[in-house]
Amino acid sequence: MLRGLATISFYADDLAAARAWYEQVLGIDAYYAYPNEETPGYIEFRVGDDEHELGLIDARYAPADRPAQPSGAVAYWHVDDLEGSLDRLLALGATPHLPITAQGDGEGFVTASVVDPFGNILGIMTNPHYRAIHEARTPTRVPR
Repeated sequence: MLRGLATISFYADDLAAARAWYEQVLGIDAYYAYPNEETPGYIEFRVGDDEHELGLIDARYAPADRPAQPSGAVAYWHVDDLEGSLDRLLALGATPHLPITAQGDGEGFVTASVVDPFGNILGIMTNPHYRAIHEARTPTRVPR
């Protein structure tokens, strides 16, 4: 039934500021804006090894009962350097949500999360399963 993440969407009251912040965080430009670049209501990035989509939606289009405080499900993005990534997000203006926490039985699953400047929870983690799947799909290069 579920085949993988298609898009993770965050709302922002100031879409232009959210775009600029995520461009800085991700180190890439948004590749899509709807209905146009000048006055978008939606902006999208392709992120990571599998180009998962991260969408930013103008908060005018949020459900009327959207919570005032950060809440809901947390999607965790794999990072290679959890502590460094967390430090960078905090330096760019995110606020702490959950501290670095080892999960499970000590097999290397470690999480943390922040609240972005627009009120969305952004989860990051080191995930050995993610690495193993990605490495299995990546052809090994033979030195010449």
